[in-house]
Amino acid sequence: MVLIFSKIFPKEFIGLTLWPIIFLKEKHMKGDWVLLNHERIHLRQQWELWVLPFYVFYGVEWFLRFVYYRFDGYKAYRMISFEQEAYAMENHLDYLQYRKTFSFLKYLCRW
Repeated sequence: MVLIFSKIFPKEFIGLTLWPIIFLKEKHMKGDWVLLNHERIHLRQQWELWVLPFYVFYGVEWFLRFVYYRFDGYKAYRMISFEQEAYAMENHLDYLQYRKTFSFLKYLCRW
C-alpha cells in the first residue's frame, strides 16, 4: 500500500517504509518506479526480519555508524546495510524476483 503523507518528511527525504505501508512525500512520486523499488526492497527486508527486529537492527546500526562517522547523521544513514542494498539495487526493477534472503548482510561490514 502506498500513501502520500508530505508532512512527516524532512526536506531531503522523499520516501519511508513502515511495514506494510510505503509513505511518499508527493503524489507524483507514485510513478517513480526506482523509488518504489527502493521502498519495496525495504518491505522485503522488514518482512524477513519479522518487522520489529528490523527496526531495532536499523536503529542500532545507524547509531554505531553515527558515532563512527563523527556525528554525521546523513552519512550514517547512507551507510546502513539496509540502505546500501536498497540504493545499490533500486535500478534493478526485477531484483526482488531473484533476491536472496538476508542479502543486506553482504553490506554490513562496509564502513
